[in-house]
Amino acid sequence: MELSGGQVLIEALKEEDVEFIFGYPGGAVLHIYDALYEQNSIKHILVRHEQGATHAADGYARATGKPGVVLVTSGPGATNAVTGIATAFMDSIPMVVISGQVQSRFIGSDAFQEVDCIGITRPCVKHNFLVESLETFAETMKKAFHVATTGRPGPVVVDIPKDFTTPGVTVPFDYSKPVEMRSYTPAVDGHPGQIRKAVDLILSAKRPMIYSGGGVVLGDASEQLTKFSRLLNYPVTNTLMGLGAFPSTDPQFVGMLGMHGTYEANMGMHDCDVLIAIGARFDDRVTGELESFCPHAKIVHVDIDPASISKNVKVDVPIVGNVGQVLGEMVKIIEATDKRADSEAIDEWWAQMRAWQSKDCLAYELSDKVIKPQAVIEALWRATNGDAYVTSDVGQHQMWAAQYYPFDKPRRWINSGGLGTMGFGLPAAMGVQLAFPDETVVCVTGEASVQMCIQELSTCLQYGTPIKIICLNNRYMGMVRQWQEFSYEKRYSHSYMDALPDFVKLTESYGHVGMNIDKPSDVDSSLKEAFEMKDRLVFLNFVTDQTENVYPMIEAGKGHHEMRMNPSRELA
Repeated sequence: MELSGGQVLIEALKEEDVEFIFGYPGGAVLHIYDALYEQNSIKHILVRHEQGATHAADGYARATGKPGVVLVTSGPGATNAVTGIATAFMDSIPMVVISGQVQSRFIGSDAFQEVDCIGITRPCVKHNFLVESLETFAETMKKAFHVATTGRPGPVVVDIPKDFTTPGVTVPFDYSKPVEMRSYTPAVDGHPGQIRKAVDLILSAKRPMIYSGGGVVLGDASEQLTKFSRLLNYPVTNTLMGLGAFPSTDPQFVGMLGMHGTYEANMGMHDCDVLIAIGARFDDRVTGELESFCPHAKIVHVDIDPASISKNVKVDVPIVGNVGQVLGEMVKIIEATDKRADSEAIDEWWAQMRAWQSKDCLAYELSDKVIKPQAVIEALWRATNGDAYVTSDVGQHQMWAAQYYPFDKPRRWINSGGLGTMGFGLPAAMGVQLAFPDETVVCVTGEASVQMCIQELSTCLQYGTPIKIICLNNRYMGMVRQWQEFSYEKRYSHSYMDALPDFVKLTESYGHVGMNIDKPSDVDSSLKEAFEMKDRLVFLNFVTDQTENVYPMIEAGKGHHEMRMNPSRELA
């Protein structure tokens, strides 16, 4: 089968079972767009900004587990996509980004709309390729999908010069050859000796903690984690990226840990004697001050990526491998042995955990005069029966969603963790809704974040995505204001939003439904009304208390046991 470069790309995507491409046309990719026009099996989603394309593909990938695919043109098309590529890279999200490039003979000449896409993206991709000939294009695409989806997932960029996609210039198409990359052989099975050593340490624990991260979600290992945890009856905490990997309403779950984690999760981390880290990378938002992190603990660390082992925290028993496979092996060993943990010590540890839980660290003061943002999230959970796909932007609203919306299933919580990208929530929700058109998809955002990619409301109209947008509008860049209150003596430098649009009118101008809610008594009824409009995008602008802060909070330089608590709560 002789195909042009554009047709090679289409056939490669078909071979990879690609459902959607999120993109924006331009000169360097017009031959590819012409090939797209001639086929019907892959649906192209026309975004309004390339950053929106990458976030939408990212949201699609997080919710489905399949790689998101992006198509952008050269120059500004590629540079506009970088933020979304970096977002996916930080959270290990599988994505293939095809960027157009100027003709191969013009590369390096500062041609119109030329940038060094390979050089620009190298620090924020798992790998990138510059296609060197039309003959190698199909092989490069196969390698790109292989790298993006195996081992520790991540974004891969394929930069294709325009002349390699010219109609009429054809090559034989063969996608049957297996991928061979000598320098890339990700581990799958954990070392049997290390697994047995880990089990011995785990069963010796008297104050254990299971600390699981986004790797459990990405590795589709939620079922194995749940079985492992229940077999041991040890407390479980999740990172922000790991929420839903273990059911949040399960009695063994002690909440999220880290900077805005629960009192019980953070105190448990600080006092534990054996820490079982699964698919987590010990990032700074989790560990707090490294010198005081888990000072009494021996650490088992299971991760697919050898580069993550002992990168930030030195561990005692490292295991490189697929987390689901390793957890499965651990369960088999525990079930086959008569050895068990010290039940009396574990009961005492649970008694201590319940005492910490009795502090009720997430309690807040309700008001009948002003809407509390926490109350909106709790009402959202009731309105959706806890079964929605929830995307978020970044800031206070993100933390409140993580704290007050319990996730019982993996891949339901879609947010930018590592990079902390404002503008992520709306296009990500669009990608999720396209993947699951009959499911409830909610975007929790703030009045600052949502404006960064608000143009995607136009895309939502074009493709009929009935997202429900929950805007917690406190007229501040809330997390910036919170830090300024705590660390800068309330000098609120440029954190106040004093020129906001009328979000109802703006939403309506895009052809959607807008609602303004400023009374606590109207929160539940407005949510009910919005969710009854199953085929419409609804923007709910909740005017919330400007003074609310996210608690607990671990400030810079502090350890897990040095949390700042809500001053309205008396915590002994």
